[in-house]
Formats: sequence, C-alpha cells, structure tokens
Amino acid sequence: MRGNPLTLVGPELKTGDPAPDFNLVDGSLKPVTLKDTGNHVRIISVIPSLDTPVCDAQTKRFNEEAAKLQGVDIITVSMDLPFAQKRWCGAFGVDKVKMLSDHKEASFGTNYGTLIKDLRIESRAIFVIDADNKIRHAEYVKEVADFPNYEAALSAARSAGGA
Repeated sequence: MRGNPLTLVGPELKTGDPAPDFNLVDGSLKPVTLKDTGNHVRIISVIPSLDTPVCDAQTKRFNEEAAKLQGVDIITVSMDLPFAQKRWCGAFGVDKVKMLSDHKEASFGTNYGTLIKDLRIESRAIFVIDADNKIRHAEYVKEVADFPNYEAALSAARSAGGA
C-alpha cells in the first residue's frame, strides 16, 4: 500500500486452479458459499472498501459491464458490513453487481489469498470462475490504489462461456 509491503494470508491462485469455497454474507445476512453463486461464469471483484475512490470506481465500472454481459454474474467482495454495502449501492444506483461481505469469517480472503493480515481488509483482486468452478483468470493488483485490468477479466469471462 503506497509502496509499503503488506502481508497477504492464503494461497496465490492461478489460472486452472479449482476455485476454493468460501463463507460470505449477503445483504440479508444470509450465508453464501461458492455453490450458492451458481454454475455459470462469475467475475469476482475483490476490493478493500467501498468508501475509497478506486473501489468506488471499480464497483461502478463492473456494474456498467454487467449490463452488457449475458450469462455472467459479477460479484463484489469486501470486508464492508452488508448494511454499508446496501447503503452504498442504493446511494449510487448500483443494482447489477451482487455484493457479498467477508467481514464475519474472512474465509474468502484466507482461501483466495486476498486478506491483508496487517489491516484485516481485502487486497484488490479479480477472479473469473467458469461453470466448472475453475479459475479462468486471476489478478492480484500489486498496489492497492491501482485499478485492475478490466479488459483481461472481461475477455476471460467471455471466453469462459459468457457473452
């Protein structure tokens, strides 16, 4: 972060790896696992917090892209509480991205290698998971304040079977 190294917990996943399971919470406080996200192409956008400019822009960009992608779900994962996620989405009209919170167990961050140990927030990352729960694209953004490679993720989603 800002040139200072931070410790990430968990494995560094690569293309071809099986997508690990997780225990997240949705806006209704219901648990959500990998199985619950369906058996189609998913883009998982991982962000530190919706209340930062890059995370705000990243989530809005994926909300716009979701309208153009048939057969692809876009999920945003952060440590933000479900209440804060819901409030933020309502304030900005974000309605095509599914928001999930890792605040309870940090299982997503631990299993996907995105948990910043020092701060107990997620690092910035993008994963594309296909219908067979294989990772088709994984990007760990080196600097938390940088944007991910949107085009690489969208291209991977299209080639994985999405429109």
